[in-house]
Amino acid sequence: MKLNELIKDFSIYITNEEESLLETINGLIPLSSFQERDQTIINNLIRKSVVSKVLYNNHVMVMKNDF
Repeated sequence: MKLNELIKDFSIYITNEEESLLETINGLIPLSSFQERDQTIINNLIRKSVVSKVLYNNHVMVMKNDF
């Protein structure tokens, strides 16, 4: 039996600040283009597996994960 079969409704807690920043991420965006506070929030979203960090042309990029 798989874990997703046991857990039917799985949700990740996201703060309002994280939600508003997550709405601004469309496609691949350089992490350095965000302000320092926003980078901290994005790192929290990376830890929660909501956003992925990708290395592209020697630049750190971020993108949303599909739910």
